[in-house]
Amino acid sequence: MNKSIIRFILCRVLQFEGLFLLLPVIVSIFYKENTGLIFVAISAGCLALGTLGAHFKPKSKVFYAREGFVVVAMSWILLSLVGAIPFVATGEIPSYVDAVFETVSGFTTTGASILNDVEALTKTTMFWRCFTNWIGGMGVLVFIMAVLPLSGSRNMHLMRAESTGPEVGKLVPRVKTTATILYGIYFGMSLILITCFLLSGLPLYNSLILSFSTMGTGGFADLNKSLGGYSRSAQTISMIFMILCGVNFNAYFLILRRKFKDFWKLEEVRVYLFIVFLSAAAITIQIRGGFDSLGDAFHHALFQVGSIVSTTGFSTVDFNAWPMLSKVILLFLMVVGGCAGSTCGGIKVPRFLILLRSLGRELSHLTHPRSVKKVKLNGQTVSEETVSSVISFMIAYVLVVMVSTFIVAADNMDFTSSFSAVLANVGNIGPGLGIVGPTGNYSTLSDLSKITLIFDMLAGRLEVYPMLVLFYMGTWRKS
Repeated sequence: MNKSIIRFILCRVLQFEGLFLLLPVIVSIFYKENTGLIFVAISAGCLALGTLGAHFKPKSKVFYAREGFVVVAMSWILLSLVGAIPFVATGEIPSYVDAVFETVSGFTTTGASILNDVEALTKTTMFWRCFTNWIGGMGVLVFIMAVLPLSGSRNMHLMRAESTGPEVGKLVPRVKTTATILYGIYFGMSLILITCFLLSGLPLYNSLILSFSTMGTGGFADLNKSLGGYSRSAQTISMIFMILCGVNFNAYFLILRRKFKDFWKLEEVRVYLFIVFLSAAAITIQIRGGFDSLGDAFHHALFQVGSIVSTTGFSTVDFNAWPMLSKVILLFLMVVGGCAGSTCGGIKVPRFLILLRSLGRELSHLTHPRSVKKVKLNGQTVSEETVSSVISFMIAYVLVVMVSTFIVAADNMDFTSSFSAVLANVGNIGPGLGIVGPTGNYSTLSDLSKITLIFDMLAGRLEVYPMLVLFYMGTWRKS
């Protein structure tokens, strides 16, 4: 274990968080809020400690998968622990456990909240809360790789540990260039989204915070009614971009390169869009009677489907009051999530396709023992190593959900609330059903349940393994 390189990267992460903490200061100056001084102090502390630690260069730059998983998990934990300090220091979230829950929810783009009245937050703190969604959307270490080369080709270990999906591919030969392209697309789409919100009539401040939460698919809003308190045009813009952010960002690179044939070969994108519109149509039929027109019903159905499948967590209505079949569809979407290589949580569409085709292959082998059938995705054969890793991931995912549900159930909530709370946090969605539905929150849970869900949010965002690796004894053995 190369501990010196881990320490060096963690210090770099601390430096970048110090810089991120300066942005809310600009908001505090504009709105003349004293909370900006607290952000300045915390930022200065981060920059000082990070610079001091990074001054001592690592003895060796050798970097393997083990260090990659460890440093990614520890970076996200460090980000969250430090990012929670402003909430406590300003007194807006007095409990540190609650503050960490809110911060982890932000960085992991989950959108779960313990706040009963989000509108009571100052503009400065609200900006930081929503900005954490944007930071966590593409991944902070991917951002660092885009602007600061760490260890050459071994950066792939970091990207593999932080990126989403069964496989991690490079858009171009160099990992740093790939990270730069991904963040370039992410930043460009963010600017387009901010512009769209401004054109819809929203003030700059609201356009910024809604763009942060939409692009990061995090779901933090500045109103207690979520996006239900915004205009139909703002809801529509957010809905479109939530669905777009559920698409593999590699697809946008292919579009920019005018490789439209290669784009259309991305099977997961076609399946993802099919799931979105089929689910919206099915829910629209069921909820039609509760709205003034079919158009209204479709708008809210598509918005909620886009919000859940992209694991954003915004809401325009209380979907907890919808028919049971509609809620089951939303639960299914919570599990599926979006495409690999997107800002979404969940298991991801390509994993489901690989699992289904692996099952089909086994059934074929049982009925035709001599047959040789390959699992294919996007027209290419999926390696047996990838198929095996997807199956292992599913086992780990189910185990985390089961164990967490047992712990959360100790709070004596009903099964729907307990199970959906875990599912919504592991899937980085935010609102669940029952007590933790779109009109409720997680404030009534015990600290033990909140800590469990904090682990779930981090495990869901980091694809389970980095968090489990920290608790695996073999990780820390000398080799």
